[in-house]
Amino acid sequence: MSPVSETESRRSPSIHSQGRNEELGDFTTNWRVLPISGLAIFIGVVCAVVALLLLRLIGLFTNLFYFGRWSTAMVSPVGNHLGVFSVLVPIAGALIIGVMARYGSERIRGHGIPEAIESILLNGSRIEPKVALLKPISSAISIGSGGPFGAEGPIIMTGGAVGSMIAQLFHLTSAERKTLLVAGAAGGMSATFASPVAAVLLAVELLLFEWKPRSLIPVALASAVAAVARRYLLGFGPLFPVPEHPLFIGPKGLLGCALVGLLAGALSALLTVSVYAAEDAFQRLKHHWMWWPAIGGLAIGLGGLIFPQALGVGYDTIGGLLQGSVTTRVILGVLIVKWFIWAVSLGSGTSGGVLAPLLMMGGALGGLEAMFLPNEGAGFWPLISMGAILGGTMRAPFTSIIFAFELTHDANVFLPLLVGSVIAHAFTVLTLRRSILTEKVARRGFHLSREYAVDPLEILFVREVMRTKVAVLPAATTLGAILRSLRTDHQEQRLLPVVNVEGQLTGVVTRGDLSQQLEQHGDAALVRPIGELVQNAAVEAYPDEPLRLVVYRMAEKACTRMPVVDRDTRQFLGLVSLNDLLKARSRHLEEERRRERHLKFGWLRLGQPRPEGLHPS
Repeated sequence: MSPVSETESRRSPSIHSQGRNEELGDFTTNWRVLPISGLAIFIGVVCAVVALLLLRLIGLFTNLFYFGRWSTAMVSPVGNHLGVFSVLVPIAGALIIGVMARYGSERIRGHGIPEAIESILLNGSRIEPKVALLKPISSAISIGSGGPFGAEGPIIMTGGAVGSMIAQLFHLTSAERKTLLVAGAAGGMSATFASPVAAVLLAVELLLFEWKPRSLIPVALASAVAAVARRYLLGFGPLFPVPEHPLFIGPKGLLGCALVGLLAGALSALLTVSVYAAEDAFQRLKHHWMWWPAIGGLAIGLGGLIFPQALGVGYDTIGGLLQGSVTTRVILGVLIVKWFIWAVSLGSGTSGGVLAPLLMMGGALGGLEAMFLPNEGAGFWPLISMGAILGGTMRAPFTSIIFAFELTHDANVFLPLLVGSVIAHAFTVLTLRRSILTEKVARRGFHLSREYAVDPLEILFVREVMRTKVAVLPAATTLGAILRSLRTDHQEQRLLPVVNVEGQLTGVVTRGDLSQQLEQHGDAALVRPIGELVQNAAVEAYPDEPLRLVVYRMAEKACTRMPVVDRDTRQFLGLVSLNDLLKARSRHLEEERRRERHLKFGWLRLGQPRPEGLHPS
C-alpha cells in the first residue's frame, strides 16, 4: 500500500477524474475577456484626453480666480496680488460647488475614490452621465480657487464615470461594467501621474475587490494605453525627478526607514481622524450642507494668507521637498497650515483629491526627519515618508511603493520604501478599524472588507464533507413498505435517494412527495414501486467538485441538499447539504483560531512531565 495518508488520499482525486472535471481549473476567465479588453483600450485613450482637459481646467480656473487672465497653464496661487481679498476666492469657489452639488448631483462631493467604491458595490457600477460632467468641473473650480487638493481623486471618479457610461451602452453584466469602470479610473490616474503600474495596483487594492485575470487584463491595458497617450498629450515622466540615492543604505538607514514608517503611520491615523472630526463638526451645524463648503473655503482663505504655498495642488512644493531645497518654515507651514485647511475643507464636503496633499504632508514630515536621521542624499527621507504616508492612509502599501517609484524613477529606494510603507500600513491597521476611504462608505451604512483570501469552499471537495450514512430507498420497493419503514425510522433526513439493484441513483423523493402521492391516489399508491414516483431530473453533485460549485448550484436551482454520485458509474455515494457546507466553514474557522504545538524534541515537549529515570546531565 502506498505510504500516503488517508487525508491526502481523500484530497487527491484520480487522474481519470481530473481529466473529466473541467471545473477544477486555476482560473474562471473565458474568451469574453477579449472584447472587454478592446473596450478598455478605447476607454484608456478617452481617459487620457479627460485627464488633459481636467488639468487644463485647473490651470484655467487658477488663472481666472487669482490673476484675472485667460490661460490654461498650470500655475500656483502663490504670487497673486489680491492681498487680503484673496480670502474671498476660496469662499466664492466653494459657493459655486455647493450650488452645483445641490442642484446638479450630490455625488460630486468628496474626494472621488469612496464615491467610485460605492458605485461599484451598491449601484451595479452605474454612474450617471451628469457626474462625469460635473465632477471634473467642480474639482477644477475647487482646486483653481485655492483648494488644497489633488487632481487624482476627481480624475479617478471621472475616468470611472466614462468607463461606466461606455459599458452601459453595451449588453454587459454588472461584473463587466465594474471592470470597465475601474479601467477608466486606472486610465485617468495613469495619464495624470504617468504611473501606469501604480494605477493598476490602486485598482486592485482599492476598487476591484478581486484578483482575477478577467478584470486585471482589461484594467492593465487601459492603464498602459493611457500612459502612452499621455506622452503625446502631456509629455514624459517622471513628475518629480530626484537626485539618485544610494543603492545600499545599511542597517542604520533601514532602522531609520522603520522609524519613518512608524511616524508616518501615526500621522496617517491623525490625518484620518482629523478629516472625520471636521466632518462630524459640520454635521452638527443647522445650516444646509450646501453652505458647508463656503465655511471650508473661509478656512482655506485664512490659511492661504498665513502660508500661500498651502493652496492648490502644491506640485512645486512637493518637487522642492524631494530636491531638499525647502526651508524649515515651508516644512512647518505644510504640516500645520496645509493639514488644517485640508482637513476642514475636505470635511465640509467640497470636491477634491487626497493623494497630492498626502504626498505634500508626507514629504514635510520627511523633511523634519532628515534633520536627525542619517544623511542618505537630498530628498531621501521626504521620499520615503511620502510613500509611507500613502501606504498608511490609503491602506494600499504596494500602490504607495510603485507610485513613489514612478513619480521619481528612483529604483534604488524600493527596499526603503517597502520597510516604511509596510510599517505605516501595520500601524494604521492596528489602530484604526477603517481607512480614510472606507470610513466614508461605512458612515453611509455599508460594510466594506479590505482583506482578500481564497475562499475555503474553493479548496475543499464534496467528498470531504458529504454524509455517507444516509437512508437509501430501493427502486423496486413499494410505497407501502417504504412508509412503514419511515414510521419506525427516527432520523430527520428529508431528501431520500432512490437507487436500483446496482446501487445507481435513479432519482430522489422527499417525505412530502410520499405523503402527497398517498393523498392523491389513496391505497392504490401503496402497491406502486417507489421507482415510479421519483424525480428523475435531480440536482446532483460529484465527489471531485469543489464546494464553491455546489454553493452556486444550490443558489441557481433553489435547493439546499443534493445527492452525490460517481461521474462515470452513477453509483450513489452520499448526500451533501447546506449544513455540510457550514461545517466546512466551521472547520476553516477552527484552523484560524485553534493554537497547537506539533513539533517534539524527543521527550522534551512543553507541558509533559519528564520520564522517570531521565536526569539532566
